[in-house]
Amino acid sequence: MYAIISTVAMILELYKWVFIIMIIMSWLFSFNVINSNNQLVSTIWRIVSALTEPVLAPIRKIMPNMGGLDLSPIIVFIGIFFLQSFVTRDLPRMIGLY
Repeated sequence: MYAIISTVAMILELYKWVFIIMIIMSWLFSFNVINSNNQLVSTIWRIVSALTEPVLAPIRKIMPNMGGLDLSPIIVFIGIFFLQSFVTRDLPRMIGLY
């Protein structure tokens, strides 16, 4: 059971890094540091968007318009932090591993 808990915690950590990559890439696009016409950059952006957009889209529908400032990744980070805390601290105690 500990292996499952560790795997879920690792997946959440990887997902957090995918969001960080998405945020950094969006900033680099905004400031014209990277070119979206580059095939490698475009491929990475499509993969990252495909992984993050299903989570961000419902949050963006609920959140008010902030005039170009997207705060939905912050909500996702709070959710990931909560899930990581639950999976690594509370869940093992609930099932009797500690």
